[in-house]
Amino acid sequence: MDKNMKKRPKIDFKILGRVIAYLKYYKIRLAIVIICLILTTLSSVVGNLYLQTLIDNYIVPLIGVENPIFTSLMHAIVFMCVIYLVGVISSLLQTRLMVDITEGTLKNIRDEMFVKMQKLPIRYFDTHTHGDIMSHYTNDSDTLNQLISQSIPQVVSSIITIVTVFVSMVVTNIYLTLVVICSLFIILSVTKLISSKSGMYFIKQQESVAKVNGYVEEMINGQKVVKVFCYEDKAKEKFDKLNDELCENVYNAHKFANILMPINGALGNVQYALIALTGGLLAVNGIGNVTVGLIVSFLQLSKTFIRPINQVSQQLNSVVMALAGAKRIFELMDQEPEKDDGYVTLVNAKYVDGVLTETPEKTETWAWKHLHKDGKLEYIEVKGYIEMHDVDFGYEENEPVLHDITLYAKPGQKIAFVGATGAGKTTITNLINRFYDIEDGKIRYDGININKIRKSDLRLSLGMVLQDTNLFTGTIKDNIKYGVKEATDEEVINAAKLANAHDFIMRLPNGYDTDLAGDGANLSQGQRQLLAIARCALVDPPVMILDEATSSIDTRTEKIVQDGMDKLMEGRTVFVIAHRLSTVRNAKAIMVLDHGRIIERGNHEDLIDQKGVYYQLYTGAFELE
Repeated sequence: MDKNMKKRPKIDFKILGRVIAYLKYYKIRLAIVIICLILTTLSSVVGNLYLQTLIDNYIVPLIGVENPIFTSLMHAIVFMCVIYLVGVISSLLQTRLMVDITEGTLKNIRDEMFVKMQKLPIRYFDTHTHGDIMSHYTNDSDTLNQLISQSIPQVVSSIITIVTVFVSMVVTNIYLTLVVICSLFIILSVTKLISSKSGMYFIKQQESVAKVNGYVEEMINGQKVVKVFCYEDKAKEKFDKLNDELCENVYNAHKFANILMPINGALGNVQYALIALTGGLLAVNGIGNVTVGLIVSFLQLSKTFIRPINQVSQQLNSVVMALAGAKRIFELMDQEPEKDDGYVTLVNAKYVDGVLTETPEKTETWAWKHLHKDGKLEYIEVKGYIEMHDVDFGYEENEPVLHDITLYAKPGQKIAFVGATGAGKTTITNLINRFYDIEDGKIRYDGININKIRKSDLRLSLGMVLQDTNLFTGTIKDNIKYGVKEATDEEVINAAKLANAHDFIMRLPNGYDTDLAGDGANLSQGQRQLLAIARCALVDPPVMILDEATSSIDTRTEKIVQDGMDKLMEGRTVFVIAHRLSTVRNAKAIMVLDHGRIIERGNHEDLIDQKGVYYQLYTGAFELE
């Protein structure tokens, strides 16, 4: 057996406290709910106690009486109905309020989780499957719904009921109360034994659901690859294994949980019989002033006393499972956000009497607003001069990916990276974006250390067109305006024309207002790339990064896309990663990388003359892997 399975699951009160803390926004409603719970409990207890009065004072005196008058009895029954009616109304109001509290709380948790997710570094998403992250919003949130809407009110109500009923039983008859206490000891022992076993599997169930979600998401994204490589049977085999594990954990969890209520119900019936027997013996022997009404009332009290204990035992497993889900949610929320110590910002600027000055209106000139430690304010025009000096980097500690990378990209230059998969090409661009921070060396942007530039401003000045284009739910216009929400229709159209996307957009049923299917599935790969280029063109960044942007489209479409990219690259500093060497011939400098090191650099003619690795790649002596 798994070592973790041997450990008895415990309620993590720290996690429970964090969940309850979210209820602070609903203090008034919670106060009303607690009042309703108390009224519901009191109506039940008072009704049970009133049974003794009803039987002994209104029913028994009428037995054997000729022509009995039922007026007093009817008044007593009406009074009893009023007592229970108060309980029913209170219960309905409590249930209605808990719906508002639960849904509002879950909304706040999801909002906070999503906001936190936006602040997490790329590293987090590289190390967690999308399905596992999605499980926080679906399965884990559903378990919290159960906890807040049912488990917590049920436990609070049960505690109030147990205390109230126990006091009532002690006051009513101490001898019969002792019978209940002895029975209770047995019921709690059985409950503890069964709950500990089912609780273990409820925790495993949460973990298995996350694994299944992650695998299903992975298979959906890779469905074409699965079919191309005829991997369906193996994929199903792996899914069956994960699904069987989930099924086994769910089965075991509910197997133990479902037998708890019948067993406790049987023990409750035994207790019921013992109370009736003991009460009868006491009444016959004249001990404790036991009457028929008292026995009936006490039997009802004992049922009311045992019922919440059974309910709490049932809810314990839900609480354990919900706290397991909450723990996973809080693990995401507790992740270290992406650190940003930058203080240099990006602003619109213009020259006034030869001096660069910040301006609130949009201009064609951007500037870095650099407030030095000595209080001096400096504006530096954004030109796109990128330098890397002796940069070392590794995704994992003591596992370097880049070694001593030094390069210079002057404004308007096109720098190309060539090398086998894993050589470090994309890693370099990830460092320029500060998706990851370097371990050693320096990267400067217009002479400023990029660690001093606020990340959001740095990334706003960098446009990216990737091999895998991401489009979002909405219209084509919405996707082009993704980085500049305030852009006018004219600006959107001009950006699309620059990217060679305008013609195909106008052929669509609703032009720029055409709704896109999931991730632009109703467009070709080339059309999606053109939209990505248009999106960058609208932002008009001084530096562009093109990461194998044409490697997954056909040659004819590549010419259209390449033409759009050429227009976009004009006058900008550009970093290009490409497997097709024909697309980098006009680069100012070509960097050939191998195992994280620059082994050759120069323009196309220089590298051909060197007859080194680039020459062999270009002439086909060997190919990129």
